[in-house]
Amino acid sequence: MDDQRDRPRLNLDRKTVRRFRDTDLDQLLVSARERRPNGVLEAFKTYLNTRFTEAQGQVSGTRLFLEIQARGYRGSRQVVRKHLAALRAGTAEPVRADIPSPRKITSWIMRPRETLTESQDERLLQVRLACPDITRACDLARAFADLVRLQRGYLLLEWIRQAEQDAPKPMKGFASFLRQDLDAVTAGLTLPWSSGAVEGNVNRVKTLKRAMYGRASFELLRTRILTQS
Repeated sequence: MDDQRDRPRLNLDRKTVRRFRDTDLDQLLVSARERRPNGVLEAFKTYLNTRFTEAQGQVSGTRLFLEIQARGYRGSRQVVRKHLAALRAGTAEPVRADIPSPRKITSWIMRPRETLTESQDERLLQVRLACPDITRACDLARAFADLVRLQRGYLLLEWIRQAEQDAPKPMKGFASFLRQDLDAVTAGLTLPWSSGAVEGNVNRVKTLKRAMYGRASFELLRTRILTQS
């Protein structure tokens, strides 16, 4: 039997050793490249993304290279050009520290653009540049919000067709759901009448019921509902 004390110790977890033992060398090299930091450009990506957004993409790589070089960049010009090409193609990710949460992005999309601050509008534009799916979802969501606010039900069918054609999968599902009850949804986006008042009273009654559950009689519940109507 070999002496365990004579074997070299790697100070690695068993799972790590097993992964290196069972994984092909090519796959290990690929995964290592994916985890490798982007190098000297990483610290300047926020500046590049901001400048690219401000210029709406109409800025040369040479100019931006000289600007970040004056700020201490020591990498090559080709790396800067590659990052700008990714921004123009919509395949570049936002700087990791600057990625807003999905909830925040959704709130920016659903609010009227004129209510956003300049900073919020700029950050939403950065996210749109980095993700074509978010860009399309944003455009369709704002178009649908206009249908609701302005009661343009006659445009609903065209909106559904656009969403079913090239929208992200969740929005395609929403469009298909609207098509199943097209007449009712169109009426809701066209006519001035609404069931909102009825729904509000139903919610009020349910709130009173939950507050009084197990504490009082039906007569007291009835009295409270009638006196607070």
